[in-house]
Amino acid sequence: MFIIRKMMRHLAKTDFVRRALAEETDLSILRRKPTARTYTGLFLILFSYVIGWPAVALTGFLAFHTGEPLIAVVGGPVMYGLSHLVFLAGAYLAGIDYARVFLLWATRAAYKRVLDHRD
Repeated sequence: MFIIRKMMRHLAKTDFVRRALAEETDLSILRRKPTARTYTGLFLILFSYVIGWPAVALTGFLAFHTGEPLIAVVGGPVMYGLSHLVFLAGAYLAGIDYARVFLLWATRAAYKRVLDHRD
């Protein structure tokens, strides 16, 4: 436990942790109705699954039936990379506000629990 406390004391010098400890985080954002930005992000996340592995499988299928393995060798990773970028964009749009508030709350809770605990 000593090492964890020492690490947390060192991390407490960062701006994020100082802000988390200084202000009481309000989790009411989690109860609000989702915005259009959130719905757009969720749509992009779902769309990334549609263009992810099915598109990779399609490139493999096309490579097999055309006899051109480069379709799968190049197309598979390109399609997977594209779906990953779409997923990241969706996650950013859908969750950035929620993630920031939750991480501030979780950081404050962790620091209160570990640093206030006396052995």
